[in-house]
Amino acid sequence: MQGIATSPSRAALYSPVASLMARQDWDRLFADDIEAILELKRKHNAVILAHNYQTPEIFHCVSDIRGDSLALAREAQNLEQDVIIMAGVHFMAETVKLLNPTKTVLIPDELAGCSLAEGITAENVRTLRERHPGVPVVTYVNSSAAVKAETDVCCTSGNARRVVESLGVPEVIMIPDEFLARNIERETGIKMHTWSARCEVHERFTPQEIRQYRRMHGPLHIIAHPECSPDVVAEADHAGSTASMMDYIAQHKPEKVMLITECSMSDNLAAMHPQTDFIRPCNLCPHMKRITLKNIRQALETMSTEVTIPADLQEPARRSVERMLAIK
Repeated sequence: MQGIATSPSRAALYSPVASLMARQDWDRLFADDIEAILELKRKHNAVILAHNYQTPEIFHCVSDIRGDSLALAREAQNLEQDVIIMAGVHFMAETVKLLNPTKTVLIPDELAGCSLAEGITAENVRTLRERHPGVPVVTYVNSSAAVKAETDVCCTSGNARRVVESLGVPEVIMIPDEFLARNIERETGIKMHTWSARCEVHERFTPQEIRQYRRMHGPLHIIAHPECSPDVVAEADHAGSTASMMDYIAQHKPEKVMLITECSMSDNLAAMHPQTDFIRPCNLCPHMKRITLKNIRQALETMSTEVTIPADLQEPARRSVERMLAIK
């Protein structure tokens, strides 16, 4: 290899993000780390899982498996590699570890948390069970292993309705996301006993903001994540998980769209659908943005930080995740 700019291999690596950033910027800021990461993956027999909220240079240039929480959890059941890097937040890495107890699972920044996961404890769940005896507990995967261990079954935004309806009961304790629970309650008519935690990204969006974007941009497909408030979801043309958003755009091919979710989702989809104009009301997740190419590279160089789960939590927490994955 003689020069960065003339290297065919680098040109191929750059290609997926060519519509998002200048070649010289990619070369200067990202290329060395990307090449190092790809070599380290081969050396350590490692795989990188990337959530849809990761930045494009991670999502498109180094990740092996991409998707929302449900897709990543499903894929995590079938991994053959010895080392798994979670380019996402801590609860996602814990979920992967639950499904791969004998493998090494690394998170590039152990402080990559989640306002929902931090908004409820195992003790809170036990208190809710005491208040509502006999009512099953459905817990969003945006939660700690300790909370999952107190849970009957987990769900994601992509399968929450199916999970809730599969229980065949008139009421459910659905935690920790208050907005997701209210949106599912409206869809199903099943009474939800909720918790007061919310996603710090999605709770910022307002119905007034959405109406203002419609006035500014004319005909516009608006797609909202169900972590948004019910009032925001009511303003949208479609609501669903990040995977559902991707499917909607692939199927409908809108000329102009606005995703009411974390900002990098629009960047990643814009690279995949250059014919669509993405209007970006940019709310970033500060936790997702703790994951960078540099700390992914460092994680592979140092084999840190390894995710571990206390022995007494592993089986009950894994059971709640596996029950979710068994629901089609």
